[in-house]
Amino acid sequence: MPANNRKVAIVGMGGAFPDCADINVFRDKLFSGKSLIREWPQAVAYNKQIRSTVSGFIEEEEMGLEPIYASPVNGFPETYVDKLDRIPAINLATSDLGCIWAMLGAQESIKQAGWTKAETESEQTGVVVGSGGGGNVIARNAWHAFFELGKKSRIAGSHTVDRAMAYREAANISCLIKNKGVCESIISACATGLGNIGYAYRLIRFGLQDRAIAGGVEGTSIETFIGFDAMQVLSKGFAPAESSRPFDIRRNGFVSSFGAGIVALEEYEMAKARGAKIYAVIDEYFNNSDGDGNMFYPSYDGQLRLWKGLSANARIKPDVVKVHGTATPVGDILELISVVDTLGENGYHVSAPKSQFGHMLGGAGSVELITAIMMLENQQVLPCLNSDTLNPELENFQKAEGWKGSTKPAEAYRHLIPQQTLSKEINQIVCLNYGFGGTNSAMAISRDI
Repeated sequence: MPANNRKVAIVGMGGAFPDCADINVFRDKLFSGKSLIREWPQAVAYNKQIRSTVSGFIEEEEMGLEPIYASPVNGFPETYVDKLDRIPAINLATSDLGCIWAMLGAQESIKQAGWTKAETESEQTGVVVGSGGGGNVIARNAWHAFFELGKKSRIAGSHTVDRAMAYREAANISCLIKNKGVCESIISACATGLGNIGYAYRLIRFGLQDRAIAGGVEGTSIETFIGFDAMQVLSKGFAPAESSRPFDIRRNGFVSSFGAGIVALEEYEMAKARGAKIYAVIDEYFNNSDGDGNMFYPSYDGQLRLWKGLSANARIKPDVVKVHGTATPVGDILELISVVDTLGENGYHVSAPKSQFGHMLGGAGSVELITAIMMLENQQVLPCLNSDTLNPELENFQKAEGWKGSTKPAEAYRHLIPQQTLSKEINQIVCLNYGFGGTNSAMAISRDI
């Protein structure tokens, strides 16, 4: 059982968001129903080798950063200059682009939280942040210099390891804020962002930490993009703003995007006692595995068990379900049915933020949790853009022998999926994220009433 039944509050948030100068612009664009997806010049440059060319991407200059390139390796950013003087040069030297976003998000979260220097640097403050990728930009250029150009290893620079290691974001945040508690990364594909926050929540709830900086990141990387394009799972054939189309009958894949979502968590009574602004309370977190041996195909049974686990120790009656909703052919409707078969056909709405900014991979769960917090604050449901037509016929998996779920077509649930921003009373939101390997994560958050 949790130590002393400790509650956990979300007291700060920040990050990096496509085509947005800051988190306030991000909020304004989302609730205005705008798409943050654009034609990506890096992908267009390879248009004879690549299928998809759209993304919710972030360029260095959009974040006030200037890359400093190494020579003779063309295009290798050896380090960055922060033109807004937010991150010290010593921390920039050990960071790739995603790490810088994560540090900026941590700074913003701590500022919103109002933590003192002593609180931030305490043994009771942890850092739990991870990403889905493995430092591909840094590694590719370093190995190109060595293997293809025949240069000495020192040409790769003295920071290839720390800029590409798996837990680089947590390490860089920890070195920046000088916390003395936990410093870890939970890597679980597209459930990474929510999984790190869920793990940090447990650390606080079970009394192992009092505060934590947590979240997920996916730094801009054409290397990552190419990998998914090779799998032929990316959206193509639509205008950029129409490319991410969760639940729509014409959906043909997700939009590979990039960003970072970082939150500050704190034990509820401590936050309350010092007068902190509480953006949301975490009611419960649960995660599991499908257990069916399939790396890619979503599991109806696994998702039902996820809901069961989430409900075991908390009252779960959401006004909004923030779905994973990637716009993949099978995943969307199977997820919708698992929600409906759990909650019924009325009394809540479904929100799919990827329709506005694409799939941020390792950053998806944390950025989407931030959108859920914003929905609680605004008392509005974000729209599911491009969900123009839902299938009036059953999906193939619904026709398969042994199918145990709903036998209604997606069109029957049109009323659950708003296409425009919808105002309503929102007290609780459940956030769902899934990843390759059958990993599933769910978190319920509520207003502090």
